[in-house]
Amino acid sequence: MADPPPIPTPPTIPELPRGGRKLFPEYRLTGYCGTPGAPELGELQGDLRAKVKALEARAASLAGDRQILPVLELIAVIVQSDSGPDGLNRRRVDPSVVEEYLGVARESKALLLLNIQPGHSDFLTEVKGFETYLRAPDVGVALDPEWAVKPNEQPGRFYGQTTGEAINEVAAYLADLVEKGGLPEKALVYHQVNRYVLKDETAITVPPGVVLIKSVDGLGTVGAKIAAYGNLMEMLPKGVRPGFKLFFDEDTRNGSRLMTPREVLSLNPRPDYIMFE
Repeated sequence: MADPPPIPTPPTIPELPRGGRKLFPEYRLTGYCGTPGAPELGELQGDLRAKVKALEARAASLAGDRQILPVLELIAVIVQSDSGPDGLNRRRVDPSVVEEYLGVARESKALLLLNIQPGHSDFLTEVKGFETYLRAPDVGVALDPEWAVKPNEQPGRFYGQTTGEAINEVAAYLADLVEKGGLPEKALVYHQVNRYVLKDETAITVPPGVVLIKSVDGLGTVGAKIAAYGNLMEMLPKGVRPGFKLFFDEDTRNGSRLMTPREVLSLNPRPDYIMFE
């Protein structure tokens, strides 16, 4: 009598670092951002493992009624005042840097977001340069419109600007990767410091498989930050999730202080992603 055929192994379905395939409402994302050798750009440099432990401790007080999902937001394309050899005023980190940050993220069961400051390049071109990593289930994207400067404008002297359509292009590209790779939901964050940096925000649409998050980046006193959040959340497009950014340095100057977890979780709408720089 012939042996019975082997029982097939069920296919492995890619999941998020801490389980499941949907980000919300299961998780609250809490992150640090930064890039190697530039402490002025955020906490996420130096001893990465120590920074992730500190992030985990901070995230615990911000979880509310959700599970924690830590986020490492690596500034992978860094705007430059110098035009550089291609005249695009931006520098891409070496792939070894992405691999180092991704390795630490995976040790910590965290998401890695690749932050893009495009200078005189464009978001979609720069995002596509990281496709190898974006095909993974635990890597997403963050866009910094204030650093998408117009031709003949120098970064740092002028606010940059992007459009809802440019964000839609990146979202559609990521949605295609998710569909083809059978991936869990992929995070796409856009940071917004004021209304100018994002034109035609009402044109933003959310494709299947992508979670769009609008992170408000206002600086200053607690009152100023709450006011900025309320002002920019008036423009929150349908289906886009709210996010909020705090600054260890800028928010604590001139006698001001960092907002408490209670104050952050009292924001309306309550942020799904809370990031520290």
